[in-house]
Amino acid sequence: ASISNFLRRSLRRAGRREGKDGASAAENTPPRVLQGKMGEQSSAFYSAGQFFFEYLVVVSLKKMPDGHYEPKITYQFPKRENLLKGQKEEEERLLQAIPLFCFPDGNNWAPVTEFSSETFSFVLTNVDGSRKIGYCRRLLPSGRGVRLPEVFCIISCLGCFGLFSKILDEVEKRRQISMAVIYPFMQGLRESPFPAPGKTVTIKSFIPESGTELIELTRPVDAHLEHVEFQALLQRLSPHLILHIFASAVLERRLIFLAEELSVLSQCIHAVAALLYPFTWAHTYIPVVPECLLDTVCCPTPFMVGIQMRHLERVLEQPMEEALIVDLCEGKIIRAVGDEEEILPRKLQNEMLISLNRHNNNNNMHTLEQVNALVSEAFVHFFVRLVGHYASHIKWGRSGSGSFQERAFCKAIASKSCRRFVKKFVKTNMFSLFIEEAEKSRIPQEGNG
Repeated sequence: ASISNFLRRSLRRAGRREGKDGASAAENTPPRVLQGKMGEQSSAFYSAGQFFFEYLVVVSLKKMPDGHYEPKITYQFPKRENLLKGQKEEEERLLQAIPLFCFPDGNNWAPVTEFSSETFSFVLTNVDGSRKIGYCRRLLPSGRGVRLPEVFCIISCLGCFGLFSKILDEVEKRRQISMAVIYPFMQGLRESPFPAPGKTVTIKSFIPESGTELIELTRPVDAHLEHVEFQALLQRLSPHLILHIFASAVLERRLIFLAEELSVLSQCIHAVAALLYPFTWAHTYIPVVPECLLDTVCCPTPFMVGIQMRHLERVLEQPMEEALIVDLCEGKIIRAVGDEEEILPRKLQNEMLISLNRHNNNNNMHTLEQVNALVSEAFVHFFVRLVGHYASHIKWGRSGSGSFQERAFCKAIASKSCRRFVKKFVKTNMFSLFIEEAEKSRIPQEGNG
């Protein structure tokens, strides 16, 4: 029962603000919502200087008496000692949950001689609402003959997919030599501080017959884009469909993404959630749903989840209303509500479409970082145009507490189509949480004293 509860908590929102329990903040977004003027960069995404990771675990497939394979943790670094009772119980639940998310595709495995390694990630939510991200590299151990794949999983509180992918490259390189070579590298990493945005940390690592290597790990300058790759989305979906998905996400509907590869699901869902910046998806968020949790996902509340294509029939059998089901393999929408084209104000929708088409046509000329910046800019601009005036509609009391004037805020929008959209958007969880933060954090604004 305890493991089941732990897994179900992972289907709910990480952030509990002011004692309000909601559903799972997207792992690519900061624990706190952006403060100050719309579109400003926030420097407080993840504290520089904290540990890179909490654990490195290896999850292997063990054959059970009935012939099926079950994922089990076969290696854990570091081993924790002297934990308090509550900490020990939470750690045990965490370590029980990890294998399911490392092998979310069920127990039907067979030894193979060839297997393409893949990288993906998942999110787990603790009792206190804090999140842990699992960065996974699934690979075939070196050797001869048929073998079973194993997963190297790094558990961290930090959201930086690119950086952890590079760390997993180093882990995989060392795995081909010996498990013993991984330990000193991870120890060196654990003793190094997490760098600030734009900064680099250098890890010294000794490899037999190669000598000491210097591994440089650099964080992107723009911290809110370090866990995302919009290119993955642009390669699989047309700009038109991306806007339909964005419109559904903005109104906090149910979104299901289908693909066979865990890496595709993981990358694309991070990208969709990142389109909402500077707001955060405030509901169930699971980039890759383990097979055993499929039935728990199709709940009446909003969710954004990734499911392997092999489970399509099972998904379609679920009773669902207002769900958008997206096929990332074929680049099409399987099921829609039908009003996706009408949700966003027409003029702004066309501007974003032009912007996305321009980036799509010039993909070869842009680096991944440039694509990220250009795409993000188009969506941030959308929010700035519509709700960027929010700060001038917070009334401040003498005690320093703020009160958002919703009616005046909506009335200030001249365009009827924009006002119609904003009246729906202000009722969402993501806008409410954003405004709650703004009301608590008085930052001097122009003309606002």
